[in-house]
Amino acid sequence: MNKDKRTEIFSRWRAINPKPTTELEYSTPFELLVAVALSAQSTDVGVNKATCKLFPVANTPEAILALGEDGLKEYIKTIGLFNSKAKHIIQTCQILIEKFDSVVPDNRADLESLPGVGRKTANVILNTAFGQPAMAVDTHIYRVSNRTKIAPGKNVLEVEKRLMRLIPDEFLLDAHHWLILHGRYVCKARKPLCGECVIVDLCEFNKKVLPVDAKSK
Repeated sequence: MNKDKRTEIFSRWRAINPKPTTELEYSTPFELLVAVALSAQSTDVGVNKATCKLFPVANTPEAILALGEDGLKEYIKTIGLFNSKAKHIIQTCQILIEKFDSVVPDNRADLESLPGVGRKTANVILNTAFGQPAMAVDTHIYRVSNRTKIAPGKNVLEVEKRLMRLIPDEFLLDAHHWLILHGRYVCKARKPLCGECVIVDLCEFNKKVLPVDAKSK
């Protein structure tokens, strides 16, 4: 895919959604960190249902640490892998208090030093909480990047690096959210909604699912 086509793709996404953001509900970098930690193999809707009860009670490292692991589990037990997530979040709270004065760090190395925080989570925090160009490649972004040929790659890291290199600078800050939303609601895994896609004429997917009348045009 050439640069002009990529530019047009992101221009169209920007036109219909000028200020995309995460669907996780949060008000501070710490709340976002907790929400992202809970979101692994879970839906944003499910996470929001849990955090809307948790955050009014505890939304700082000190407050969640005071709940304890068992207390935290009561709020997040509807979320998949809640036992290990509770353990990691409690450990993270301890480290944030002891090492970072209860402030979520704004750099990759420190973020990835926190329990349960990998490259993808760090990228979400850097991009969404701190406004840094970063690309958290989840299953949606990986699929869209390969299917459309925006930035095909054999693994998550390869796709991330190609996206960061190939996406025009003017779109880089918001590209993460446009790609996720497109994969979540339009370019779905099993049944992509090609007939409703605003970039269908630019996409290089060779198995587009189009209505009969669209195919005849």
